[in-house]
Formats: sequence, C-alpha cells, structure tokens
Amino acid sequence: MTNIDSDNSREWAEQAYALLKKRQEEQKQELAKQEERKQELAKQEEQKQELAKQEEQKQELAKQEEQKQELAKQEEQKQELAKQEEQKQELENQDLINVASNENFPGSLKTIDETELGEFDDNFTWSAMVLAAQGKKINQISIDEIDWLTKLRRGLEETRKGFVTELLDKLGDDPLTPESLDDLETLLIRADVGIDSTDKVISSLRTKLNEEVVGGEAGIKFLKKELKLIIDKPIKNSGTDILVPQKGKLNVWLLVGVNGVGKTTTLGKLAYLSSKSNYKTLIAAADTFRAAAVEQLKVWGDRSNVDVISNQSKNADPAAVVFDAINSAKKRNVDLLLVDTAGRLQTKNNLMDELAKIKKIIDKKVPDAIVESLLVLDASQGQNGLKQAKSFAKSADLSGAIITKLDGTSRGGVSLAVSEEVNLPIRFIGAGEGIKDLRPFNSYEFVEAMLADK
Repeated sequence: MTNIDSDNSREWAEQAYALLKKRQEEQKQELAKQEERKQELAKQEEQKQELAKQEEQKQELAKQEEQKQELAKQEEQKQELAKQEEQKQELENQDLINVASNENFPGSLKTIDETELGEFDDNFTWSAMVLAAQGKKINQISIDEIDWLTKLRRGLEETRKGFVTELLDKLGDDPLTPESLDDLETLLIRADVGIDSTDKVISSLRTKLNEEVVGGEAGIKFLKKELKLIIDKPIKNSGTDILVPQKGKLNVWLLVGVNGVGKTTTLGKLAYLSSKSNYKTLIAAADTFRAAAVEQLKVWGDRSNVDVISNQSKNADPAAVVFDAINSAKKRNVDLLLVDTAGRLQTKNNLMDELAKIKKIIDKKVPDAIVESLLVLDASQGQNGLKQAKSFAKSADLSGAIITKLDGTSRGGVSLAVSEEVNLPIRFIGAGEGIKDLRPFNSYEFVEAMLADK
C-alpha cells in the first residue's frame, strides 16, 4: 500500500496525528485571541462614547458660564474651550487608530475544522498510510481527509467481513492453490462483484499461478491491482479522471435513478460539495411526481446555501422546471445546475420520455452546455442495482454512476460489477448520512478500504 517501511508506518502516522492535533489547538488559540481583541475594541468604543458624553456636558456648562461671567473671564473660557478642543482632537486621532486596527482585523474568522480529530487508533494509522501512499506529505494531511477515509473503511466493513476476513483465514501465509482460487471466486460473487469481474480476476490469478508460486500476501496485492484495473478502465476511457464542473460554461448534471436509492439526498450533498468548492451552484427540483421531493430539496438547499428552482403546482411539468432553472442559471452566471429527476412514472417508457424532454430543453436553451447524466445506485441493492444500471444505460445515455449507502452493506462489490458489466465510470461514492459524506471516487482508496486487513 505504501513505499514506507512497515516498521516505520505507525511512527509516521503518529507524527501526522501530532501535527494535526497541534494545528487544531493553534486554530482554537487564534480564535480565542481574536475574540479578546474584539472585546477590547468594543470596550474602547464604550470609553469613547462616555468621553463624548462628558464633552457635551462640559460644553453645556461652559455655555451657562459664558452667560454669567464678566467680559474679562470670557477670554479665559475661550482658552479652556481651545484646550478641550485639543483633547477632542486627540480622541478622534485615537479613534482613527482604532478603526485602522479594526480594518486589519480579519473580516471572517478562520474557522476550526467542523470535524474534530479523533483518537490515534488503527483507523487513523490506516487512513494516514493510504494518503501517504498517494504522495501526501505529513503537513498536507487534513482532518477531513482522515475522517472520510475512516468512514469509508468502516462503511465497507460488512463487505470486508464476509470477504477479506474469510479470505485471509483461508490463505494465511500459504501459497495460492487452485482450491484457494475456487474459494476466492465464491467470496467475490458473494460480495456482488459480478460474474464478469470475478471471471476476469480469477482468470488473471490462474495465469499468474501457472507462471510462479504466489504467496498469500502477494496474492492480496495482485488482487488489489486487478480490482483497481477493472474500476479504472471506464474512468480512463471517459477521458476524465475526476468529474468537476468546467469554468466558463454551464454544466448541467442530471441525477437519474429509481426512487429509494437516495437520489435527492445525493443531489443535496453534491450541492454542498460544489458550493464549498467555490462553484456557483443552482438546483432544479424536476422530480415533481414524488410527494415532498421539492420540500426535501429545499432543506438541502438551505443547508448548502444553494437556491432551488421549483414549481409548487401538483404534477408540474419537469421540463418546464428545467426551462425556468436554465433561465435563472444563465442570468446568475451559474457554473453547475443540478437537476433532480423523477424516479418512477407509470411505465419505464414514460420515465425515459421525461428524461428525453428534459435533455431536449437543455439542448435548445444552452446547446454549448456540458451535460452529465449520473445514475444513482444504492449499493445495498447488489445485483438489483446492477440490473437498474443496465436498464438505464440502454435508454438514458448515462455518463457516470454515483454509488450510495456503502456504509452498512455487505454488497459493496457491486461497484466493480457496474464498472465491468455496464462500463460506467464511478464518479462519486457515499458512505454516511452526513452532508460531507459524499466524495469524488478514488479507486485506490476504495480498493484499499475494501481489502483492508485487521
């Protein structure tokens, strides 16, 4: 998994943990200092206002004194007023200094990562080493990255339990045998990796076994390589390693899929991810046939600070909603328009017809837009999800897949089946219910998490 000697792995991870801990403490201390400075400035402002009140009182007394005193004393009063004027000027100068200091004060406080650094444990060590293996240096590791990899590893635990644990128990340190390959084949199919993917992996292993003796550890390493090749193939064929909106054009991402796979929730998380990445984002609530879909999206929009274009009319035309959303996107110079589409109509043909109408509107209104059709799949549905992918791929001109609900399912291997049998590049994966629990797909991290040992 990494170039670093295994004996030094934990020490390296400990250094990374200590650095993150120190960084978080420094952020907290900086916030405390800034808060003290704010309070001090407020106190100075109160003192200034109190001095101003005193000055007004003095001026009022001086006026009364002017009316009572003889002409000889008026000159003395003028001199006193001149002295007070000097004091006032000093106060104003001091105020200018305070204002200048306030202007140099950061307008927005540097926020501490919302994710707190957890304990230094096996999850942290594993996550740090996965990042290190991809070329990350200790000072480049963030708490968010550690947190995500920990969630991914935990999310694939059920898949791993029925796969890696049993596989390692069977292999041990002994060389691979034809019998152990039969066991591996069974485990791969059980994890919903798919027949085609399994055949490809087992065939490659049999070829390698015929050429040389392969030990258990080498077998796992070779297996990781083969699985990664399967997942990477459609991604490389697409010509785009990571799907991001292209600046200077309107990007329209249609999210398609059957009801219940987490399509609307996934769109909300994508909106958050896009907004936090500084893309101007807009949501089109075009799933007008499902009760509460629009309301659900508006909640996600509020959480992501992204506006939602919708039509509250019952059974409103989805294409009309997209039409309005495109007009709004063009006026606002939006980078990314996320479109939630219907997941179920009376027949499959009706569903595909609606998607075709939406695409027709997009082509007419913004012919130079970059359009992506992303299929949302629930990993826990296993082979049923694979059937959905094949069905949509025939009719919906898909350009990618988003795998959701990886956490808690034993069928995480379906991602490989989608890559091999449907030739769909996986673009994002979800492993949790939080707004930050959807990330761009990374095949290395996925395979490492799927095959992580104890």
